[in-house]
Amino acid sequence: MDVAVAKEIVKDLLKRKVVTVSGGLILDAIELQQKYKYSFWDSLIIASGIHGGASTILSEDLSDKQEIKGVVIKNPFSALSKR
Repeated sequence: MDVAVAKEIVKDLLKRKVVTVSGGLILDAIELQQKYKYSFWDSLIIASGIHGGASTILSEDLSDKQEIKGVVIKNPFSALSKR
């Protein structure tokens, strides 16, 4: 890969918000796990989306069209399964 292209890719990635796992995020994930009965790791993904300001999480493993604290879960393959 050309160095200039790599530099532009990194610049683009730096524009994105990074959510780091903190004690508070872990506690939020545990609350989500208890309330929605998802695994801890799925709950951590949802909590990270909430903290990061996401409006949508794409997942084939979570409940399609469920909304949790303003974040909508969408299965990107749901249209394919209806065929």
